[in-house]
Amino acid sequence: MPAVNESTKTFPRINRGYNRVFQPNRLSIGLISPLENHAMESVASMARHLERAQLAEQAGFSALWLRDVPFNVPSFGDAGQIFDPFVYLGFLAGQTQSIALGVASMILPLRHPAHVAKAAASVDQISGGRLILGIASGDRPDEYPALNETYENRGERFRESFRYIREMARTAPALNNRYGRTNGEMDLLPKPTAGKIPMLITGGSQQTPQWGASHTDGLITYPRNIEDQASVVRSWRSGIPGGAESSKPVMQSLYIDLLADPGAPPQPIHLGFRSGIKFLKTYLKSLEEIGVNHVALNLRFNQTDIEQTVLHLAEELLPEFPEEGH
Repeated sequence: MPAVNESTKTFPRINRGYNRVFQPNRLSIGLISPLENHAMESVASMARHLERAQLAEQAGFSALWLRDVPFNVPSFGDAGQIFDPFVYLGFLAGQTQSIALGVASMILPLRHPAHVAKAAASVDQISGGRLILGIASGDRPDEYPALNETYENRGERFRESFRYIREMARTAPALNNRYGRTNGEMDLLPKPTAGKIPMLITGGSQQTPQWGASHTDGLITYPRNIEDQASVVRSWRSGIPGGAESSKPVMQSLYIDLLADPGAPPQPIHLGFRSGIKFLKTYLKSLEEIGVNHVALNLRFNQTDIEQTVLHLAEELLPEFPEEGH
């Protein structure tokens, strides 16, 4: 069943990255770092990581996404891009020009929000407003004792961290919560380019759907069959305040293994599928029709040459999903 038509609705205008990636009734395509096949290893080599990030930008992908994986937990089986996301974002901000730089997602209960607010605003400024911050409550219980934190109350800490980060974007804020007190006589610098950092909630993050739709700037979710995903999109948007003209974006991740045969049918893999380009294109069109606004492709299980795959995806997919003004 299709999602509610968004043709008369608008998204918030926030920073340069958010505005490029998220447009009503359009699907944009990004890539998840590390851009390499490490199907048999939890730890990526990070080989040619800068060259591949720059290739993704040159090829026209709208965003590059990093993950916040503090510890390499064996049961989880994926250490992400290894580098701390904020350090890596700063590096990429200085080596790219236009591609949005996203985190999907920062685990708020495992970091002090003052550090998150300052690091996020710094990256946003250095990159010229290209940061998009996914936020989550975390789903790996093993990490919490290592930071002397409790797993059970992470939902409450997520909300208070979110509020702290929002308040720190204001000038000389006065705030009092579990993370600290400020009296309005000092300030946290720098400030985000657009007055706030765009923050997208990942899944439920231990919150009610209404809280996520009301407070955050979008939803990050996982792959599902089209009918179920359409239901998720409708449910998310039904809780957005602001009247009939207001809406917010939805994005999802997708693992792919692109086969040489364009017509190869899909075979399921972890959180995605192995297929030819024709099925992938059809699937993405279906997501666009139900109101998904961005898909971040993960090439961890991709068996063919990464550079060739990035260029092939750009050539075959990006003309089908043009950005506004492109």
